[in-house]
Amino acid sequence: MSGNGAAGGERRPGRSADEAGPAAWSMAQPDPERRLPVNLDHVRRRIGGWRPRGTFPWTAPTRPGGVPWGPVEHELGVHYDTAWARRYPARLGRVIVTETMTRPLAHAVASPTVDGTDRLAHLDEPVIFAANHASHIDTPLLLSVLPERWRHRTVVAAGADYFFDRRWKAVFFAFTINAIPIERLRVNRASANLAAELLTEGWSLLIFPEGGRTPDGWGQHHRAGAAWLAVRTGRAVVPVHVEGTRRILPRGGGTLRPGTTHVTFGRPLRPVEGEDARDLGVRIERAVEVLADEQVSDWWTANRRAAAGTTPALTGPSAPAWRRRWLLTAADARRRSTSDDGTWPPD
Repeated sequence: MSGNGAAGGERRPGRSADEAGPAAWSMAQPDPERRLPVNLDHVRRRIGGWRPRGTFPWTAPTRPGGVPWGPVEHELGVHYDTAWARRYPARLGRVIVTETMTRPLAHAVASPTVDGTDRLAHLDEPVIFAANHASHIDTPLLLSVLPERWRHRTVVAAGADYFFDRRWKAVFFAFTINAIPIERLRVNRASANLAAELLTEGWSLLIFPEGGRTPDGWGQHHRAGAAWLAVRTGRAVVPVHVEGTRRILPRGGGTLRPGTTHVTFGRPLRPVEGEDARDLGVRIERAVEVLADEQVSDWWTANRRAAAGTTPALTGPSAPAWRRRWLLTAADARRRSTSDDGTWPPD
């Protein structure tokens, strides 16, 4: 029989399966048991250019049931690797940015007066700079007034949840201010070990022991991070008080108001034998308070009050919010007054 006959089950060219007869139709169709589960409506919509929303690849792929997840690799937050920012090309670029942009802008906006650098004249080693924190201006201002032997060899402990929550922010701050991510809300061994390793390798550290900017203008009690690093590495802690930056850019403010600032460096503190991080942290906080008192009055008055245990606390009085604001305003006016009588804050 001819191979072209319809009875043979073969279709002639140009003829449909219906014209070829039932035999040809049955042979043209695949075995139902071997047919793939294709949703024809879905295929037509795809061919027509329509793309369903809420499905892969526009969302994360699904995982079959019973298959365990593999280890998740984090790349931001405390896990962000900042080693590249301490290599020579990045360091060279940061020196150029600091000397040509950061320092001129900080001095133009903040007009800093710097005191106490003579107390650091005998130091020629990595140290921990522990400062109060009132504004985002604090970091570039302090980096711009550090003595030259530390200015380009200092890393900044920055909150991982704020400065390293986006990749562009992590790259920007790691490069411009040599920031490293630090966990602020709880103890994180990885970030603490990184800071300790850098101090051991010869880097200095700028840290804000309050853990964040002041919410109302008054200081906050120090956390033990700076003291713990000093006890672990044996490095000296240099207390620093910064005044005036909150008037330039307060927390929550979006407009720069150029003004004057005052930065005071204190005498280095070292952990004594048998002293733990908690006790050293209290000494660091008291030293910053003495520097604030010194900036208001003078060195003799501030140290006399420190010896008597009557140094005003930077955390302010235990009072309602309205009274704390009023006292802060009065204290700020007194701080800027030329006829200061040395009693701050006012009672």
